[in-house]
Amino acid sequence: QVQLVESGGGLVQAGESLRLSCVTSARTFRSYGVGWYRQAPGQEREFVAALTRDGADGYYADSVEGRFTISRDSAKNTVFLQMNSLKPEDTAVYYCGAGSWLRMRVPRTIAYWGRGTQVTVSP
Repeated sequence: QVQLVESGGGLVQAGESLRLSCVTSARTFRSYGVGWYRQAPGQEREFVAALTRDGADGYYADSVEGRFTISRDSAKNTVFLQMNSLKPEDTAVYYCGAGSWLRMRVPRTIAYWGRGTQVTVSP
């Protein structure tokens, strides 16, 4: 069974930073792509970032490119999302998801989800 546990959300002011963590298992990394998604009130869940298959790099939604960085600590089976220069429009519940490496940009295809962590950015 795939488990994904997020942490690190909170309330910050615009321009500040947060780092989210997603703890999973080595088996998850071997079998699935892992990425970050977010859902704002009244909106659909959207792709934010995902690791490449070798785990060495990441790719991003245009809205966060250059501000967010996804990374992985293999020893701790943890994926991080470093979020810099946060904006009020980044306010959402952030979810860690696992699914097919080929379709990580498509949230409806993600097989497994964590429970999410709230990020709120005040103006």
